[in-house]
Amino acid sequence: MRILSRYIQGEVLSHALIGGVLFTFILFIRDLGHILEIVVRNSAPLSSVFEVFLFTLPNTFTVTIPMAVLVGILLGLSRLAADSEITAMRASGVGEWKFVGIVSVIAIGGWLIGLGNSLYVAPRAAQALLQLDDRLRNSQASYEIQPRVFYEDFKNFVLYVEDVRAGSGAANWRRIFMVDLSDPANLKVTTAESATVVNSSDQELEMRLRNGTEHETQTNDSDAYRVSTFTSSDLPLQLASQSTGHLGRMDTPIHAMSNHELLALGNAKEGRRYLIEFHQRLAYPAACLVLMLIGVPLGLSSRRGGKSQGFVVTIILVFLYYFLSSAFVALGKDQKIPPFAAVWAANFLFAIAGIVLLRQMSRGGKLLAAITSINIRIRLPRFKTPPASHPLATIRRRDRRNHQRGGFPLILDDYILSEFLRTFFMVLISFVLLLLIFTFFELLSDILHNHIALSIVGNYLMNLTPSMIYSITPLSVLIAVLVSFGVLQRNSELTAIKATGISLYRLVVPVLVISAIIAATLFVFDELYLPQANRRQEALRNVIKGHPAQTFLRPDQKWIFGKQQPGKPGRIYYYQFFDPDQDHFANLTIFEFNPESLNLERRIFANSAHWEQQSQRWVFDNGWMRTFAGDSISSYQKFDVKTLPELPELPSYFKKENRQSQEMSFVELDRYIRDLRQSGLDTMRLRVQLQHKIAYPLVTLIMAILAVPFALIMGRRGSLAGVGIAVGVAICYWVMAGMFEAMGNVNLLPAVLAAWSPDLLFALTGGYLLLRTPT
Repeated sequence: MRILSRYIQGEVLSHALIGGVLFTFILFIRDLGHILEIVVRNSAPLSSVFEVFLFTLPNTFTVTIPMAVLVGILLGLSRLAADSEITAMRASGVGEWKFVGIVSVIAIGGWLIGLGNSLYVAPRAAQALLQLDDRLRNSQASYEIQPRVFYEDFKNFVLYVEDVRAGSGAANWRRIFMVDLSDPANLKVTTAESATVVNSSDQELEMRLRNGTEHETQTNDSDAYRVSTFTSSDLPLQLASQSTGHLGRMDTPIHAMSNHELLALGNAKEGRRYLIEFHQRLAYPAACLVLMLIGVPLGLSSRRGGKSQGFVVTIILVFLYYFLSSAFVALGKDQKIPPFAAVWAANFLFAIAGIVLLRQMSRGGKLLAAITSINIRIRLPRFKTPPASHPLATIRRRDRRNHQRGGFPLILDDYILSEFLRTFFMVLISFVLLLLIFTFFELLSDILHNHIALSIVGNYLMNLTPSMIYSITPLSVLIAVLVSFGVLQRNSELTAIKATGISLYRLVVPVLVISAIIAATLFVFDELYLPQANRRQEALRNVIKGHPAQTFLRPDQKWIFGKQQPGKPGRIYYYQFFDPDQDHFANLTIFEFNPESLNLERRIFANSAHWEQQSQRWVFDNGWMRTFAGDSISSYQKFDVKTLPELPELPSYFKKENRQSQEMSFVELDRYIRDLRQSGLDTMRLRVQLQHKIAYPLVTLIMAILAVPFALIMGRRGSLAGVGIAVGVAICYWVMAGMFEAMGNVNLLPAVLAAWSPDLLFALTGGYLLLRTPT
């Protein structure tokens, strides 16, 4: 009996470990890009990167440990039931309650581990994460200036540089335009021929300007204007504090409080939220026990659904448990029910349901039989053989002759593709459902608080699903190839296939072809449909969050470069307000300069300016205009009303849209980037995303290439080993891709290199391993 107990526990534990890794990966990967960008932006060492991951995981484990126990019990027992091993054990005298005792060891272990994590490890990790966040904020920021872009990240300064040349320990800038905003009413403008810049300490740059000019005005006297020149001038530039947000997903430091602090604050008058947090630290680990009570009868009573049915049942149960838990907690926070009842209600309900199912299992009740009789499996459609006279029959005969000649596709290709596609769709659907469930949990408190109709929530989730499919498809291909070829290897089918003279390279052709088709489909999907869906889901999310209706226009963009015209002066527009509906400016300043040297040639100021439709010109009110010749003022003119027909910019030029890259197709994003760059706006992040729109779909094919040698390496270890390897490879890829993308976003790498480096590295690795594999 001891050997049998260890066998059952080993089966459950192996599935629980793989399920825990999967769930943790899915939850953690959503924050990976944000975390890596903070680390890269603040030049954190590798030890800080490791600390970020280490301190973030415990809060994720609080949710994923009960899920891992449930998936282990359901998948482990379902596998035993599908192979008729449960029937054999029962025939040998092992009763139903004996299975409960055997599996309860795993559940109790999960409960104890989860309890130690939620009570002690997670709060300390959260506190350490907050301290690390503060340390990174105060550390030396890595900062790279991109040429021909306005930078407002410096304290009280706006900077524009025409040319940037990196040097050893210092950077050389050429043709600098800089404005001191310490007094917004009196802008101090500095232009310089060149500058040498070195990093100082505490987010500060030391800049030595050469051959420059300074322009200063006075608020109360528009006639007073001073122009001075210099051959050399030193100026410190301090980086403004960056609102990067916390490294974790914590809304408040309540997660970092100790248990004693929570209980002390919970006794106060407004201590409800602290009591809820304390009880959650006890209730979530206890979910291992109550979910075990439901998982055992469902797993033992499984029919031929196998692991796929067990995984789907796991998703359904997880959704129900966390939905009830989140709903009751929301009621508790709104003071509808006591904190203890709000947190523990879901556990009590699931415990009662588990006891009922256990009694049904021991007595052969109809309820459990009805639940387990539902066979949830993913099957590919099967087509009937057409009659001999049908045109399809002729195609089949030609196809059969093609098979006999060793062409493509073979019957063997159909067999491999059917196994691959079945696994691919099962994994894709499961992961998308998990992501939707977690997203729903995050928004549940907002849904209840803002009284959002379920139709709006459903519409939001439907429009969110396409982006999730786009994101998860490469990982699904990776797992599908690993599992499919792993099963062929485990069943010695690969050996038999090779014995017929078919090489491994020929064998992987159908999978590579279908992966390439999926990659092309992802690109077309992103080009034609995904942007519209993302725009709709973003608008619906604002409704759910209770945010006001948002416009995509940027009337607050105060600095913008004018249209570039050959042989004409360059212009920079600065304004304090722009009404895009009325085409009206307030406090508008135009800096007109020589494009070769960036020296000011004319400066125009107006209290207001509006577009006159009849004359198709800008009309300026109550202002002045000065022209310059070197360091002297050559002319000065005040005006009440003035038009400048030489200005080529129409009102539409100032109505730049602030759109997200995922809300545009490749062509739209490329056009948008060109428009922003013309205006002197920073487009580095968008250029990385433009390259990413091509690089990411291609990952699907790269993952397929990489998965084949790994599937053969894992040998006869089974599909669970394939899933484990897939998660490891996916973690490596997403960490590397996130790191390169973050480096591109902060101008440490060119956009092309930031987007394509992970693809190239993994493609080279996959190709090398595939060529080294015996065929």
